[in-house]
Amino acid sequence: MRPERGLPYLVTELQGRSRRREGLKRRQEEVCDDPEELRGKVQELASAVRNAKYLVVYTGAGISTAASIPDYRGPNGVWTLLQKGRSVSAADLSEAEPTLTHMSITRLHEQKLVQHVVSQNCDGLHLRSGLPRTAISELHGNMYIEVCTSCVPNREYVRVFDVTERTALHRHQTGRTCHKCGTQLRDTIVHFGERGTLGQPLNWEAATEAASRADTILCLGSSLKVLKKYPRLWCMTKPPSRRPKLYIVNLQWTPKDDWAALKLHGKCDDVMRLLMAELGLEIPAYSRWQDPIFSLATPLRAGEEGSHSRKSLCRSREEAPPGDRGAPLSSAPILGGWFGRGCTKRTKRKKVT
Repeated sequence: MRPERGLPYLVTELQGRSRRREGLKRRQEEVCDDPEELRGKVQELASAVRNAKYLVVYTGAGISTAASIPDYRGPNGVWTLLQKGRSVSAADLSEAEPTLTHMSITRLHEQKLVQHVVSQNCDGLHLRSGLPRTAISELHGNMYIEVCTSCVPNREYVRVFDVTERTALHRHQTGRTCHKCGTQLRDTIVHFGERGTLGQPLNWEAATEAASRADTILCLGSSLKVLKKYPRLWCMTKPPSRRPKLYIVNLQWTPKDDWAALKLHGKCDDVMRLLMAELGLEIPAYSRWQDPIFSLATPLRAGEEGSHSRKSLCRSREEAPPGDRGAPLSSAPILGGWFGRGCTKRTKRKKVT
């Protein structure tokens, strides 16, 4: 029998638990810099952007919240709500459009101030903002792309609808087949608990190369709790003095805060608006007519029209199918796919005794 530890031990244990709870609570809280402080930090960030020889941008869900796509760990994030036992529903993600932050990143790349973008997001908004495919590594996939892994090299099919309707964790077949070899197509999504092996759109080779060359990394809207597990992105084999300078924009604590040359507590769109003004660059407006997805997309073949029920993107209302024209933003839960059942960690089943 374990000896009695006594009251002092219990008091110390309870105090420790209380401190851990308070620490966790502080990490989940959102902090905003006051306007003047934020403006001063943006001036420092602008100087870093101008002087960077090789700037890489890491992006997370926080850059897409302005497009009405929930993040994961914010106060109303997916994981936060699930941990509270609340249900999660999402609007039709095909309704989302690139945000001010997406368009700013595209302009910075055009101006050769940003060399590469490494994204955790599956929403396809970097692609739709006009950023070249070669300049993006979508580490967790793209909801608009399905691939044939039997063809060498893998044959990609860009679609104008979310291809992940029937897919989930460890279940990736979309229900359509390759036009060339007839093999079942699969989505490109990398769920929690999976390892991404596809060349595109994950583009790990380019992400690793960019990280190795970077002298500056700007993290926008990422909690970095997943990215920190990818040592290749942080040049950990280099001595600390030779690692890239790190700049973080996030409202919450991240595990890389102590490494950062500068932490900006602000919304991504607010920070990028100030940054672009400081750099004297105009932020291009998103235009559906110029959205690259329409020129990249492969049309469905005859007989495939009923292979999905997700709303398709269209350049204008006039192009929308009858009955779909002017449809309000849906708030019905989206099941399956990268944002439904598949994006949650699989719960352990209770053993039946």
